Amino acid sequence: MAAKRKPEAQIPTEESDQLLIRPLGAGQEVGRSCIMLEFKGKKIMLDCGIHPGLNGFASLPFLDLVDLEDIDLILVSHFHLDHCGGLPYLLEKTGFKGRCFMTHASKAIYRWLLSDYVKVSNIGTDDMLYSDKDIENSMDKIETINFHQEVDVGGVKFWCYTAGHVLGAAMFMIEIAGVKVLYTGDFSCQEDRHLCSAEIPNVHPDVVITESTYGTHIHEDREDREARFTGLVHDIVTRGGRCLIPVFALGRAQELLLILDEYWTNHPELHDVPIYYASSLAKKCMSVYQTYVNAMNDRIKKQISISNPFVFKHISNLKSMEHFEDIGPSVVLASPGMMQSGLSRELFESWCTDKRNGCIIAGYCVEGTLAKTILSEPEDIMTMAGQKLPLKCSVDYISFSAHTDYKQTSGFLRTLKPTHTVLVHGEQNEMARLKAALLREYEDDTEYQMLVHNPRNTIAVELHFRGEKMAKVVGSLAARKPEDGEKISGILVKRNFNYHIMDPKDLSNYTELAMSTVTQRLSIRYTGPVALLTYYLTQLSGDIESSTQRDRCVMRVFKSVNVIVEHKLVIIEWLSNPVTDMYADAVVTVVMQAENDPLRHKSIPQAVKVEKSHIQECMLEMLTDMFGKECIGKLIRGNNISVTIDEKVALVNVETLEVKCEDSDLQATIQTAVTKLHQAIAPVRPTTDFNLGAAK
Repeated sequence: MAAKRKPEAQIPTEESDQLLIRPLGAGQEVGRSCIMLEFKGKKIMLDCGIHPGLNGFASLPFLDLVDLEDIDLILVSHFHLDHCGGLPYLLEKTGFKGRCFMTHASKAIYRWLLSDYVKVSNIGTDDMLYSDKDIENSMDKIETINFHQEVDVGGVKFWCYTAGHVLGAAMFMIEIAGVKVLYTGDFSCQEDRHLCSAEIPNVHPDVVITESTYGTHIHEDREDREARFTGLVHDIVTRGGRCLIPVFALGRAQELLLILDEYWTNHPELHDVPIYYASSLAKKCMSVYQTYVNAMNDRIKKQISISNPFVFKHISNLKSMEHFEDIGPSVVLASPGMMQSGLSRELFESWCTDKRNGCIIAGYCVEGTLAKTILSEPEDIMTMAGQKLPLKCSVDYISFSAHTDYKQTSGFLRTLKPTHTVLVHGEQNEMARLKAALLREYEDDTEYQMLVHNPRNTIAVELHFRGEKMAKVVGSLAARKPEDGEKISGILVKRNFNYHIMDPKDLSNYTELAMSTVTQRLSIRYTGPVALLTYYLTQLSGDIESSTQRDRCVMRVFKSVNVIVEHKLVIIEWLSNPVTDMYADAVVTVVMQAENDPLRHKSIPQAVKVEKSHIQECMLEMLTDMFGKECIGKLIRGNNISVTIDEKVALVNVETLEVKCEDSDLQATIQTAVTKLHQAIAPVRPTTDFNLGAAK
């Protein structure tokens, strides 16, 4: 791994070692989560949400910065709008052709949550990103994945862990060419009343992309938080007020309902005060929660054997204001959680002018939403109709948001020890504080050094990973027991990011490939003597094999290329492969040179045959001069001269001029010298009046 490297314009995309992590949303902001991974030619999108504080196309991630048709895969962490609200648009309104995955519970809730978003959105039809029909059609394009189930899509392996944020929330581990990236999405390492805490992966990732929503804040203990919450609710209703708790239809709402139902059961004096769950999705959502009880913690699993914890004794459903008799104290949990529109906004505008009433913000709020605005206690607020109303009701904030705090984030990263940590899903200042705190925590650690990145939207983090390429020997080659020092040769097959070496005969057993041979044939006009062509070919390749068949002459050059001379034509035949193709090109050049030789009918040179003993003497003398007498051995079996350099032995065949040596550099050096020596001691002499007729 390297910090920086030269630009890789000359490196093919599939061989690139550069990992790009580019936030198209949630880069130094909370909302419209959308992270792009690009590595080894693969493109993966993580979440595709919308910004709660913006409307229409402005709420989408910066999708125009990427070629959506080239994306291989999208993984959706959970069903909250800021993580999946842009998904129907991506799947139905763009050229996206990849595959989409989320957990079973996320898919079940996704359908109803986005339908509700379309209904309550207070924007014109022309500004709507998609319709209810688009949501329905997108369902067919979403595939489900079980926790810990490994899936392979075109060489990209991924699996997921429980994130603990909401029902079905997942952290995805993505592996590409051996490099592992963990995307946490929103997660919580603290178990609550119905959800398990986030799992600690048993695989150490190279990169962790994690949320930074709460920065360096540390959550108060669960018991203290619940006591403060129920105390505030109790105070508001006992003073004769209405208590509004803005929540999202699913997620923290179920946690608060469990707390309130238990508190009301333990306080009979409150039984006359009604609690309403004001959501058009209440019935559908609760049926999903009842279906996926096994995905919750042990407390819920034990309780379900006695009674369904999500069948509440003191809470009733409120579909709309038309069904609400606003008389006396009451508690209403209404969606959406940030009061951008919908029933929670309507109730707040109706109740905010009465000081007996109170509003409890129980989750994280994004800039630009009414929930965030009232936390600063303004004197008045602006209604959706454009009127000003005085803000007299009490406003309190208690974080029930199931996001990790600094203590959880630090412990999580300390366990995983990733080389790189990329922060997303956090306001700019909170993210910067978290980065500084993490760097300070590990600055004196001699065993582990964390690198932290906090990119802005559209700005890519560039990381580099260069691992060893390992090839696995399979099939009949693997069954063999090679002798010591024997080299194994076969066909190298690359599939996705895996390499295998196999015998050509095994191709059909392990791949969809098949072996084939291509015989190439080339015809060239030639009117010169056969002897001249023979001479040129001998000069090119050394000894050649030749035979005469009736009115044609057949020569074999380089032991792989057939040259057939007949009827003023030369036909060149060879089995195509990179080496023989090169030999054939050389033969073609020689044929054309012989055809254009101006003296071809008058003077044809012939090679002088040199005695074998003379060649041996010259060879021994040359090798002795090159390496010294002590390095030269005796002739072995009459043909081979041995040369020993630094315990590396080379054998030189005097007849074939072939050099064998395990050291390629030594072999090349001796081979060059032997070839030049042979050319020097085998001069040519002109032979007159040797024409085509004489050759015959």
